[in-house]
Amino acid sequence: MLTPATSAAGAKAAAEKKRSSRLSDDKRFKIFSGSANRPLTEEIGKFLGVPVGETRLQRFSDGETHFQLLENVRGVDVFLVQPTCHPVDQNLVELLIMMDALRRASAGRITVVVPYYGYARQDRKDRPRVAITSKLVADLLTTAGANRALFVDLHAAQIQGFFNIPVDHLFASPVLVGYFRDLKLPNLTVVSPDAGGVERARFFAKKLEVPLAIVDKRRTDINVTEVMNVIGEVRGRTCLILDDIVDTAGTLVKTADALLEQGAEKVYACASHAVLSGPAVERIANSGLEELVVTNTIPLSEAAQKVSKIKVLSIAGLLGRAIESIHMETSVSTLFN
Repeated sequence: MLTPATSAAGAKAAAEKKRSSRLSDDKRFKIFSGSANRPLTEEIGKFLGVPVGETRLQRFSDGETHFQLLENVRGVDVFLVQPTCHPVDQNLVELLIMMDALRRASAGRITVVVPYYGYARQDRKDRPRVAITSKLVADLLTTAGANRALFVDLHAAQIQGFFNIPVDHLFASPVLVGYFRDLKLPNLTVVSPDAGGVERARFFAKKLEVPLAIVDKRRTDINVTEVMNVIGEVRGRTCLILDDIVDTAGTLVKTADALLEQGAEKVYACASHAVLSGPAVERIANSGLEELVVTNTIPLSEAAQKVSKIKVLSIAGLLGRAIESIHMETSVSTLFN
C-alpha cells in the first residue's frame, strides 16, 4: 500500500524523468561550463538530464585564455554557467571570451548563468573618484553577446537595472530556509549583520516565522568593520546570522561575538556565497559559531573543506529549474518560494 510519502516520491521521480526526457531530446538546448565551477554545471546538467557541452579551454604561457567550442551551436538556446569568483579577473575574462565564441558560432540565444556576480559590491559612487564596477561588468557582459542573464543573490538588487537585457534574479533562501526549518532550532532569531541586509533577513525570518534582530555596523575601511549595537532581543535565544557574502569573515565573527556577549545561547550563520578570502577559514574555525551554512555558487577551497563548521548546500536544482523555465518560456517567479 502506497503511503502519502511514497506517492509523493513517485510523483517527483516521474516529474524528473519527464523533465530529463523533454530537454535531452531538445536539439535547440545546450549548457556549457567555464572552469570556475564545473562541478556545479555538471550537477545542473544531471538534474536536467542533459550533458555539459564539449569545449576546449587552454592557456598560453603568458596566461591568455584560448577557448574553442567542440559542438555546433548554430541557432541553439545556449546557457553558459560561470561564477566570477577567485581568481575574479581571470574568470570574468574567460566568461567574456566564451560568449564571444558562442556569438561568432551563431548561437540563437546566449544566457549567462552567473551564480556569483563578482565586482557587485562597488554598485554606487560612495567616495570621490571611484569606479562603479558592477555597472562596468554589466556593460562588458552585454557587449560580449549576452542576450539574457541569470544571477543568484546579487549584493544589491538594483544591479539588475544596470542591464539592458532581461535579468532573472534568483534567491538561495528557499534552499537555506528548508535546511534550518528541518533543524528546528529552539528560540530562533534571525539576525541581519547590517542595515543593508534587513530586507533579506526579514524575508528569511518571515519564512521561518521567527523574530528579527539587527546589528548596527560601521565600516571603517575595505574589509574592516566595527560592530556597534545589537537591536532586538537575543538574550537566551539561538541566533541565525544571514548574509549574502562571507568574504574575510571579519564582520561575521564580530557579529557572532557581539551576539554571544549580549547573551545569545548559540549562534549559527548562513550565506549564499562563500568567498572566504584571506584569513576567513581560520577565523571561522576559531570562532564561536556553531555552524556556517553556504551554497555551492562558489567552490570551496581545500582548507575550507576541512573545517567541520562549514556546511555546503547545493543550488543545482534551483538553477536547473530556472534554466528550464527560461528555455520553455514559463514563469521563473514560482521558484522564489
